Amino acid sequence: MIPSRSQLLAGCFFLSDLLVTATAWLGAYFLRFDSGWLPLYKPAVDFHLCWRTLPLVLLLCSVAYRLAGQYQVHRLRRFREEVVAVLKGTSLLTLLVLATLFLLHDPYESRGTLFLFAVLTVTGILLGRRVAWSLVRYLRSHGFNQNFAVIVGTGRVARKTARALRHASWMGIKNVGFVEERSDRWTSDLDVLGRFGDLPAIIDKYRVRHVFIALPLSRYDDARRVFDVLSQSLVEVRLVADVPNLAGLSMTTTNLDGLPVLGLRESPHFGLNVVVKRAMDIVLSLAALFLLSPVFLVIAAAIKLTSRGPVFFWQERCGLNGKTFHMLKFRSMRTDAEIQSGAVWAAKDDPRRTWLGTFLRRTSLDELPQLINVLKGDMSLVGPRPERPVFIQKFARTIPSYMARHRVKAGITGWAQVNGWRGNTSLRKRIQYDLYYITHWTPWLDLRILWLTVFRGFVHKNAY
Repeated sequence: MIPSRSQLLAGCFFLSDLLVTATAWLGAYFLRFDSGWLPLYKPAVDFHLCWRTLPLVLLLCSVAYRLAGQYQVHRLRRFREEVVAVLKGTSLLTLLVLATLFLLHDPYESRGTLFLFAVLTVTGILLGRRVAWSLVRYLRSHGFNQNFAVIVGTGRVARKTARALRHASWMGIKNVGFVEERSDRWTSDLDVLGRFGDLPAIIDKYRVRHVFIALPLSRYDDARRVFDVLSQSLVEVRLVADVPNLAGLSMTTTNLDGLPVLGLRESPHFGLNVVVKRAMDIVLSLAALFLLSPVFLVIAAAIKLTSRGPVFFWQERCGLNGKTFHMLKFRSMRTDAEIQSGAVWAAKDDPRRTWLGTFLRRTSLDELPQLINVLKGDMSLVGPRPERPVFIQKFARTIPSYMARHRVKAGITGWAQVNGWRGNTSLRKRIQYDLYYITHWTPWLDLRILWLTVFRGFVHKNAY
């Protein structure tokens, strides 16, 4: 059963989309033929033809938008899912309009106008959705349009679920308490409302609409019991799977001939995504090398004048799929730095550094030559920082999911670095942020990290 409020919101979205589509159809005609902003190589089409085809466009849009899933309204839907649905709906609509006009031999046929129509439609619908959802989320975060939920379980997963619901107050789902069967797991700091058998009464008493089953994998039988108890209730039941620590990366769901399959170690870095990321690396690294070439010359001259030895320093690191490569840096230590000590991490007031090297490491200027590694394809601009093979052998044995960070190219900067986890800081926290980056990667996240690097990533107190 679809809640009446969701039906009302979906209906408002549908009417809004119809209005935006009609406005975009007429606006595209104005921009193409009446505005004078675009050159005309043929006589302008009569406006009557545009107006005459408007009912057909609205009919087709009602079909296309529905097929694209633009009106699947629920509280856990993310805005990026909304964006994908709108792009699919508008693309399908444009193709349907083009095909229909061609089949009907309609004289109103202009590829330029259809392109403008598609752009205006996408922009208008997304702006409308953004405003509408912002208003809805504001009202929900202030106590309006609230739904109530209970969480089954009292362990780590249940507590994390409760914190997530409090943090995402914009969803308008408020946790009223916990349900637990085992009395030895009842704790005084949690509002335990009862046992599994009490769920129907709890749902009626608190007008609960959502039940989150947050039990560990070892209690699978208990989860089945809860689902059986709820079989006669009209609540939405969701299973909070306790698998992220087991997986190392995010969990995905697919369908194998009707059988649901959970993906525990999958990465978004495949197919066209790899091409997009590589293109960004080439363009941006070339631009950076060109703009920073005077800085390279100044640093190289300063190294030569202040210490004996080469300007650059090559060091073996591990990158994509654990493959080793030689990472390039400006030399910041004496040439005999590791002859006696061997491979060790740099420490505070490290005596192996040159006085110029101290400045270069603190400001991360010693990392600039890695732009050449990016251009060669050994590294990416953004990704987990590469580590030396000798350290990786140790970390892989002591830190869970450490090797998962090698499923993507290493980077000059990363999500961990712009959040302060670099240098002499918690390695486990750094891995946590690296895995978050791998899981949630998009080109926009890369651009955001590069932007934050300019303001946060160069100077750091823990960079020795």
